[in-house]
Amino acid sequence: MNLPNKITIARICLIPVFLIIMLVPFSWGTLSWGEYSLPVAHLAGAILFIIASTTDWIDGHFARKYNMITDLGKFLDPLADKLLVSAALIVLVDLDLMYGQSWIAIVIISREFAVTGLRLVLAGTGEVVAANQLGKIKTWAQIVSISALLLHNLPFALISLPFANIALWIALIFTIWSGLDYFIKNKEVFVNSK
Repeated sequence: MNLPNKITIARICLIPVFLIIMLVPFSWGTLSWGEYSLPVAHLAGAILFIIASTTDWIDGHFARKYNMITDLGKFLDPLADKLLVSAALIVLVDLDLMYGQSWIAIVIISREFAVTGLRLVLAGTGEVVAANQLGKIKTWAQIVSISALLLHNLPFALISLPFANIALWIALIFTIWSGLDYFIKNKEVFVNSK
């Protein structure tokens, strides 16, 4: 197994650690700025989520730079992203940190399942489809919005800027757009399926 694929697997392995940090009631205290507060566990979870998300860029960089792109990597890399994003969204819903917009998590996770299903159908025909540029923008929009939500919109809350909420809507738009784009570009799979 090459280095980029090992990095991708490491990203998947960080998901349970992230879940433990976010969901086990550790007594690590709270950081406060005026009327705003952030549990230290949420800060630690956000940092781990950001580190895990950054490995997406690192494994892709090594794969392209050293010509280590494999079919396994083309499949595992987007799957790792989907697992990480889905886990984080479920945590955000569980902790009631989505500004009452949990339905957005349902739309995002549903899109991820649908595209993964299409990827499996395509793989059955011998075609492995790597993520395209729009899919990568979607992933980074999701990562930015989830990070902001995990951080309780700090530091933007200090200046009354609803950055996390805005970022969540941007992520939703790119999620829907990239999902439609993916299905339109692969519509022949549905037309030719029996």
